[in-house]
Amino acid sequence: MESGPAIFAGVVFALFGSALLVWTGVRVRRGESVAQGVSQVASVTLASLAAVISLALGAYCLTRL
Repeated sequence: MESGPAIFAGVVFALFGSALLVWTGVRVRRGESVAQGVSQVASVTLASLAAVISLALGAYCLTRL
């Protein structure tokens, strides 16, 4: 009964993390800013960190089935 919410949460975290990582990579490759008004290094670091944490949470949720 508890596996349904865990699967849903894991998939949502994994999709968000991968989409954020791809979006950040595309923005950096094009030379565009990731966050307006923030230094490029800080915004890329923070966005990448959030993406990796989200992917880790997704993997954690999916392995707890």
